[in-house]
Amino acid sequence: MTLVQFLDHAAVLVFALTGALVASRAQLDIVGFIFIACLTAVGGGTVRDVILNRDAVFWVTEPTFIALASAAAVLVFFTAHLLESRYRALLWLDACALAVAVPAGVGVAIGMGQPWPIVLIMGVVTGCLGGLMRDVVCNEVPLVLKQGELYVTCAFAGAGAALVVLTLTDEPRFALLACACVVFALRAGSLAFGWSLPVYRSRPPRH
Repeated sequence: MTLVQFLDHAAVLVFALTGALVASRAQLDIVGFIFIACLTAVGGGTVRDVILNRDAVFWVTEPTFIALASAAAVLVFFTAHLLESRYRALLWLDACALAVAVPAGVGVAIGMGQPWPIVLIMGVVTGCLGGLMRDVVCNEVPLVLKQGELYVTCAFAGAGAALVVLTLTDEPRFALLACACVVFALRAGSLAFGWSLPVYRSRPPRH
């Protein structure tokens, strides 16, 4: 198993757990759990592979990704009630998922020889779109758009860090490790310490 394949598996597993937790908050049945978990788990990677015109979408050639996501959904269906705060667990699991999905997208783009703007975008797409689909379908405020928190910024920064490291070394593993560390550090800082970017404040209308 290559490093990118490992990152894809890890991202699918952890994002599936977050999807199932959101399904538990929406009080869906077990089929709903599996659907939301799979949508969250493979959504970003599917869009990435379609945009990059890969030979096949990653989970189509290896259906074990869907099996992994489905197993995660079933696990959460029977254990979610044991969590003291499902929303807090969701936030931190999502941070972990983002930290593995962004380098997975970056790694695929680098492996295909894409230029740096595409590497940046594929990192963001892979890391953010699955969670966005999850939240929209379940009628939750999307984490990627939540005011006062870093999210997409973390993905951009992580992908940028990978590109910087690639200028210093020819070893992609170091670049992907740097990407994961930057993404998680920024997202964790936002959750734990309230790190954020300034938000737009409009002037009051004139009467």
